[in-house]
Amino acid sequence: MRTPRVLGTALAAAALAVGLVAAPAQAEAPKPPLPVTYSFLLPAVIAGLGIDADPPGANDWSCQPSAAHPNPVVLVHGLTGSKATNWQTYAPLLANEGYCVYALTYGQVKNIVSPPYDQVFGGFGPIEESAAQLSTFVDRVLASTGAAKVDIVGHSEGTLMPNYYAKFLDGAPKIDKYVSIAPLWHGTDPAGLATLSLIGTPFGVTPVINAALQPFFASGPQLLAGSPFIEKMRSGGGPAVPGITYTNIVTRLDELVIPYTSGIEPGMTNHVVQDYCGLDLSEHFQIVADPVAAALVLNALDPAHPRPVPCQLVLPFVGNIL
Repeated sequence: MRTPRVLGTALAAAALAVGLVAAPAQAEAPKPPLPVTYSFLLPAVIAGLGIDADPPGANDWSCQPSAAHPNPVVLVHGLTGSKATNWQTYAPLLANEGYCVYALTYGQVKNIVSPPYDQVFGGFGPIEESAAQLSTFVDRVLASTGAAKVDIVGHSEGTLMPNYYAKFLDGAPKIDKYVSIAPLWHGTDPAGLATLSLIGTPFGVTPVINAALQPFFASGPQLLAGSPFIEKMRSGGGPAVPGITYTNIVTRLDELVIPYTSGIEPGMTNHVVQDYCGLDLSEHFQIVADPVAAALVLNALDPAHPRPVPCQLVLPFVGNIL
């Protein structure tokens, strides 16, 4: 299979110009993940790559999996993200490692922003509907590649939504490895919102608020700890679906998954970024452009060929600027 050495063209040029990305390695050397500051991605993608652009290395529908990497990898973005903004590190990294890589944007809600800008912001729709979108996309990937199963790499909401597909939409037989970056298997309680929601339920306040949010932000209440959606996902002995190998990668500095231990689940392999590198200050967003997390993802996808996990200073939202 062709192994492209890909780098986000407009994004890489712009990032290099402002000193946010290290210069590309020589062609013969393994290409590291791009330490792109996550906060830079949205304006760079809109200005340089196109609103609904595929991330570099992804969605090559002529790609045929190799014997070394027989499973295509499907990248599933987080809330407010898209295939373009979320995966400027992982799409080229995995493509350069010889994987067939695919990414979709799901859960767009036109009530928030007008087309075509609705393609920039995903994950707002009901998670059940987003999981149905993923089901269609996975079937397309399998038909195109001839593979029997895919591997999932998700971030934030994209760690939870695919499991609805696995558990309730007959997706389990089509998934081999499931790697979650900043997952929330127990839901989240940012700013005490989940607690307030639970308090408001007996008084009829919470259903009214959720109904008001439904056309614009249906997934938000679903992600809160203790929500009916989280309870359904945890039913039957927990979220893990038999036959799928789960790996979780969390950061203690997560400002949206609160507590961060919501992403740690018994029966799954759990990694905390700061256990590998105390200098790594990645939070919820920067973790998708983080070298520690990237190494752990590669090791989870290919455990037969583990690689060392690096340790270097990574700043929240800014990344590695050295």
